[in-house]
Amino acid sequence: MTVALMWEARAVEGRGDELLAWARAQEIHGVDGGPVRRETFRAPQDRVLVITWWDAALDDAGLPELPEPDGELVTRAVHRWRFESVERA
Repeated sequence: MTVALMWEARAVEGRGDELLAWARAQEIHGVDGGPVRRETFRAPQDRVLVITWWDAALDDAGLPELPEPDGELVTRAVHRWRFESVERA
């Protein structure tokens, strides 16, 4: 099964590039190595989104998450979501 982990944070105004650089520098390693795929996005209001794909179950407690950045870099707590892939209907 494929699971997508989504991590989204909003930087303090004007620090979006710094948050983006911080997110890109974070290495993510699970029990069996890194994710199958990883993408990083940016959006208005200095927001950064990282999506990683893993061959794992949705409720796998061992899947690594990106950490919280320094509190002075973000305006709020990081948002995290997990999704599992579904077969086409």
